[in-house]
Amino acid sequence: MTPAERLRVVVAGPDGQADPRAVALARALRDAGAEVVLTGVPAAPGPLAATVVQEDADAVGLAGAPGELLAGLLERLAAAGADDVTAFVLGDGGGLPDGVLRFPDGTPPGDVVEALRTGR
Repeated sequence: MTPAERLRVVVAGPDGQADPRAVALARALRDAGAEVVLTGVPAAPGPLAATVVQEDADAVGLAGAPGELLAGLLERLAAAGADDVTAFVLGDGGGLPDGVLRFPDGTPPGDVVEALRTGR
């Protein structure tokens, strides 16, 4: 992805659209220039992977997530041929699988977008 291309991110939270951290993350990423799809259901590997593939997302972000959820998500993305999607967590995400980016609470949204663009 070139810097001129708009980053497309799927955002989810443990409580779905009612999750205030997911809503805040989605708004902040949108305001930082990303195109954001906020899921309306609680994060679960199968439905979340399907949404990421359907939306042709560059990244999928979770507002706090257990490592098991992320491991299942990455497995399903790989099975769907979408293993190039960057997964990231905002805040705590204990036991994260390799390859998942973690951003501490309070990370400026512009920094998250830049890291997703550069892969760091």
